[in-house]
Amino acid sequence: MNPRVSAIEPSLIRAIAAKKKADSIDLGLGEPTLLPQQRFIEAAARWAAEFGVKYTVNAGDFGLRERIAAHYAYPGMNAGRNVVVTTGSQEAMYVAIKTMLDPAGEELLIVDPAFPAYAKMAQLEGIPYRHVHLREDDAYRYDVELILDAVDRATRMIVIASPANPTGRVLRDADARRLAEAPVWVLQDEIYRELTYVDDPGNVARYYPYTIAVNSLSKSNALTGMRIGWIIAPDDALDAMNKTHSYVTSTASAFGQRVAYEIFGEPGALSEQSAWYRAQHARVNAALDASGLRYVPIDGAFYACVKLPRGNDSLAAALDLVERRGVVAIPGRIFGDTLEGWLRLSWVAPIDQLEEGLHRIANC
Repeated sequence: MNPRVSAIEPSLIRAIAAKKKADSIDLGLGEPTLLPQQRFIEAAARWAAEFGVKYTVNAGDFGLRERIAAHYAYPGMNAGRNVVVTTGSQEAMYVAIKTMLDPAGEELLIVDPAFPAYAKMAQLEGIPYRHVHLREDDAYRYDVELILDAVDRATRMIVIASPANPTGRVLRDADARRLAEAPVWVLQDEIYRELTYVDDPGNVARYYPYTIAVNSLSKSNALTGMRIGWIIAPDDALDAMNKTHSYVTSTASAFGQRVAYEIFGEPGALSEQSAWYRAQHARVNAALDASGLRYVPIDGAFYACVKLPRGNDSLAAALDLVERRGVVAIPGRIFGDTLEGWLRLSWVAPIDQLEEGLHRIANC
């Protein structure tokens, strides 16, 4: 057995979610409850009935890649050759980390609280990594000076998610401009890009040529199981990552790519479901205010982080909630030491269930 694999703990998020009972209030997994827009799936099915579902080239269908690049229009990365279509954003992140860092002497700098897979991907490849911790007393706001100060000679890449999982905080446009002064690569996880509730979200690729942007259709269009994501990057880096991708999964699903092609071909389709999230966001803020729980301001995504009313052991609290109180919530410690004492809640559930879940947490 590869000792690196043996050293990696299984997903605690999945382990807690697996304890859910039939009558539990599920505020755990980041899974949209909306159904996907069927017209795109139906259009792809008609196409498949006529042309079959065959391999695409490794980087993905060129027509789709052109549409993705044109939609985001990042300077210097706005052509089809600047896109690789991947098996979800998780593969995209893994390919970027594996390709761009040399385990012999380069490190990954992870801005946390952060999705735990980033560190585990680096660990799987033997890549050293460090964390730069956003501050609880600053409500986990993206502090770019803090991030830049953490860069040292060994740092090859900064990985940052905006909107963030778990906190929902968003890198602002001025922050993205400032982060463009980093002397290293920036890997921005943009999987919640279409779900933002602030007027000035920041995307580093708009200002910095050494940026790799990763995204997917999973959250924006409720297509988590379709497993279609992509990497947008400068030419040279993209070519190397496509080589890695070709040996990791060869090609992404041709049918899924066709669904994506249809979505990117209709103006507004990528953000069509965001109206529901904006309305839910307003209801969630009202419920959080009424609960009396301390929470992190929600700039984007569909998560809320709430402070435990008593004690700081978030794992013990999460286990008690799922086993005795019928609420699935994710312990903050999973996302970094700085979020210990907090719980992450997914707020895609019906609002009455969220309100009841908050009531049980407030009284735990």
